[in-house]
Amino acid sequence: MCFDKPVLNNPRTGFFMAKHVRYLVAILCAVGLVAGCGGGSTDSGTEASATRTVSTVKGDVTIPVKPKRVVLLNYNLAGYLYDLGLPVTAMVTEYTDRDPAKAQPFDAWKDDFTKAGTKFMHWPAGGYDLEAIAAEKPDLIVGGGLGFPFKQTNDAYDRLKAIAPTLVVDNKAESWNQQFEFLAKAFDQPQVYQDAVKKYDERIAQVKAGITPPPGPVAFLSMTAQGKADGLIENRGVPAEFAKVGIEAAPIFASGKFKPYTAGGDSYEITPEQLPSTVTQPSVFIVGFSGQTFDANSLRSQPVYASLPAFTANRAFDLPYWVQRPDFDKAIATLDVVEKDR
Repeated sequence: MCFDKPVLNNPRTGFFMAKHVRYLVAILCAVGLVAGCGGGSTDSGTEASATRTVSTVKGDVTIPVKPKRVVLLNYNLAGYLYDLGLPVTAMVTEYTDRDPAKAQPFDAWKDDFTKAGTKFMHWPAGGYDLEAIAAEKPDLIVGGGLGFPFKQTNDAYDRLKAIAPTLVVDNKAESWNQQFEFLAKAFDQPQVYQDAVKKYDERIAQVKAGITPPPGPVAFLSMTAQGKADGLIENRGVPAEFAKVGIEAAPIFASGKFKPYTAGGDSYEITPEQLPSTVTQPSVFIVGFSGQTFDANSLRSQPVYASLPAFTANRAFDLPYWVQRPDFDKAIATLDVVEKDR
């Protein structure tokens, strides 16, 4: 705060000292050399150095109002940051232990990626490469979100914030709406979020009116490259988005028989022995995990899947791998897929 009381108690000099101090501090405040002279949610000083305090799952965090170098620790949050006009200097690859030289931006924000000069960073499965992050000299780090990115950001939070202010998206923000709203509020751009919601709601109405949902309720299986099946938690990610167009997920996880694969994640393991008694729904959607892995046709050659009701009725449907954790752009693209296939 700016001081306006005498700094000396001498009755003969106190007034004159206070007067001189007021003048001096007023000048320093004007040029941004005294911290805390501003009001509201931002600091005083030049526009470039202004800050804002944001309430997060990790407590209050002071971030730059206009960051210049942002490092992003979750590929699936990139579309939001570009929509908000943030300068993303570097981001991790879409999945762990992938070659950054072979990584590709999502089509919807490819142009933004190029324009910003963003580069991909290696994302080790054992934890973020803190030295590489520090080498980018960020003035802001953004991480968290669903699944593994939240766990790793949470585990390394104290070390990350020692590099730069770190804004963490809560893993309880289970939909693109919640994630986008949080980030738009953090950067004081609520209209950007509101415009996205309007566009999405209009698209939902169009798609819902134009499709015939398959018999339900439906199941969602995420297939790893090793052939392991994970169910997708029905109130998160793609199952929640499908519900908006009338494709309801069966309450398999809600039964309480399964635990999430990762705390705060969006999937749960189903063993081969559990498949016949668990995936009894009339329709099932197949999603590849970390890329296009198994599809319905390849699974049909395995007896455990071929005997499932959805497969015997020829109602096992393939979805692109990227629908599993949709941000706004992927949610829009997912609706395009639903409309095309139904």
